[in-house]
Amino acid sequence: MKKDEDGLRINDEITASQVRLVGENIPEQGVYSYSAAMKLADELGLDLVEISAKADPPVCKIIDYQKFIYQQKKKAKEMKANSAKIVIKEIRFGPNTDEHDFQFKLKHASEFLQEGSKVKASVFFRGRSIVYADQGEKLLLRFAVELEEYGRAEQMPKLEGKRMIMMIAPVKKK
Repeated sequence: MKKDEDGLRINDEITASQVRLVGENIPEQGVYSYSAAMKLADELGLDLVEISAKADPPVCKIIDYQKFIYQQKKKAKEMKANSAKIVIKEIRFGPNTDEHDFQFKLKHASEFLQEGSKVKASVFFRGRSIVYADQGEKLLLRFAVELEEYGRAEQMPKLEGKRMIMMIAPVKKK
């Protein structure tokens, strides 16, 4: 019951007595005995590969196994390359951030969102400044409202220890 690294059985590793053959290079698709399927694969100079072992009878294809593995790896590589990589940029505030600093950080956040990065805005409370938690929440909510045209808040501000955090995701361009 040995399987290949991809979980596929090939040629003599297939244990079923009957297999369902599918594919373009087969004269007639249908259920064949294992020996007839192997004979057909040998005539074509290809491998008998078990595609779906859970089916009854198991589904097999007659293909060039090395070429099949190569194409699978190529597809996986393309999928990985096409997947979006999410970058998170962090912007930190104090509970008593003044207007100029707020505008400066707002400008940077809008640039990050336009690039397609997520923004993690956080208010840091040092020492006893935790008593200004409501001020920090107002600051983050104002920050989210100011950035509405570039991004939307994924979560409302929440307090985690001595930090209040809010995530803002970029809006999709049409």
